[in-house]
Formats: sequence, C-alpha cells, structure tokens
Amino acid sequence: MSLAADAHAGPAGRRLGTCLAFPSSLIVFFIIMIPIVLMFRYSFNEYDPINMMREAFTFENYLKFFGDAYYRDVFLSTLKVAATCTVLALVLGFPVAYFLAKTQTRFKSLLIILLVFPLMVGNVVRAAGWMVVLGHAGAANALMQWLGLIEQPIKLLYTPLAVIIGTTAVVLPYMILTLQSVLEGIDFAVEEAAQNLGANVWTTFWRVLLPIAAPGVAAGTMLVFILCMNAYATPVLLGGSGITMMAPSVYGQIAKASNWPFGSTMALILVVATLVMALGANWLIHRRYVKTMAS
Repeated sequence: MSLAADAHAGPAGRRLGTCLAFPSSLIVFFIIMIPIVLMFRYSFNEYDPINMMREAFTFENYLKFFGDAYYRDVFLSTLKVAATCTVLALVLGFPVAYFLAKTQTRFKSLLIILLVFPLMVGNVVRAAGWMVVLGHAGAANALMQWLGLIEQPIKLLYTPLAVIIGTTAVVLPYMILTLQSVLEGIDFAVEEAAQNLGANVWTTFWRVLLPIAAPGVAAGTMLVFILCMNAYATPVLLGGSGITMMAPSVYGQIAKASNWPFGSTMALILVVATLVMALGANWLIHRRYVKTMAS
C-alpha cells in the first residue's frame, strides 16, 4: 500500500509543485520580458528632439550603431573588459573556492562571512575606495615608489586597467561562492586516486578536478560575464573618459540625450550579445564536461 501511495504521490507532488511555482515564475517572466519587448519596439522608432521619439519601423538605429566606428569600439571595449574580468575572476577565485571547499578549519564560517561582506557594500562605495588606492597620490603609486619600481607617480585611475581591477574585485565573490558550492560536492578522494596512479598536481587538476567542477565553472563564468557586461558604476567612476562601456552609453543616450530609440537599440544589443556569449561559453564548458565524463 505504501509503495502504491508513494507512486501516486510522486506525480501528484510534482504537479502541485509546478502549480505553486507557476504564478511566481509567470510574474518574473513578465517583469523580465515586458521591458525587453518594449526596448525591441522602441528600437525601430525614430528620434524626435521634441517628443523624444516618433513611432515608426526603421532599421536606422541599428545601421547607426554598427556603421559608426565609435559605437563599435564601445561594444568591443565592453567585450574585452568583460572577458578579461571573467578570466581573472576564474583564475583568482578557483584556488580560494578550492581552499574553502576542502578546508575543515573551525574558522571556515568566518572566512565565508569575510568573503560575503563586500557584497553588502554598494558598488559606488567600493569604486570610491579604489579611486583612493589608484589615484595619483594613492596607495598603489606610493607602494611602487617605495619599492623603487617607479620614480614618479603613474596614471592608474581613469584607465582601462582601473576598470578591470575594480570590476574584477566586484564580481570575484560571486565567482568564488558559485565555485565553492560545486566543489564541496566533489569527493576529493579522486585526487588521491589520480596521484596514486602517477598523475602530477597539474595533470590531476586539468584532467580530473576541473572537468568535474565544470558545472560550477560554467555557472560562475556565466554569472560573472553578465555582471561585467552590464557594469555601470565601476566603469563610470574608475574609467572616466579613459574608457567608455555599453551600460554608461545606454544611460547617456536615454537620460542625457533623450534619444530613446537609439538607447533602446544599444540596450537590446547589449542584452542579446550578453546572453548569446554567456550561453555559448556555458555550452562549450558543458560539452567538455560531458566528453570528459563519457571517456
């Protein structure tokens, strides 16, 4: 009787869970999709200096974006910064996540709290801190002068380097926490087994540990890349006029120039490019994971 009841309760429970989740999922779907649909429609309108836009159906805004070297450079700069920050976050975050997942110290909870703490501080505040560090008379220049690496302060603030450093610092906790959640589910005995069979540390990492952690790498990479592509406060405060990225450009077109059609076009291109590249990276990582697990 109990087996039969469980058999009937299984599908019923799944249907109940689906019914309970459907309303909230529908609300989230509309919250996300309605602005995107509006941006899509606005992107085909014409700019009107008086009324902001005039209803039409033209590809002029898309031709303007892809035909203007300035906007192409803005898009490519955003891609380069986002890709660089994502790679840096992965390289710097993986060892930390591995340590947190493997350590059994009683201070582990404290370490995680220290990792999460920066997320409680706004991006503007963190960017302001980096402005102090990277400024002409900041800590970075003072340290390099003290070490004898430079004779005069060099320009660090309002450069692409400053944006990369600040953005990487913002997204690094997200990467570490995502990787840690996956690494904690790994049986680290596989490392010992690989090393007992003659694999060195690098081979064990590349052929055993990394493929098993691929789902976490894919999730962390996707999340961090999306955050980097849509960063606003950090590029504005740390980049200044030294670099222009897509999110500040979208804000400038809509809030300052009042060019809603072109701003919607840029926003839509940013959303589509971000999703396509993030999903592409996710697919490649999962493909390697499936091949590794099958071999």
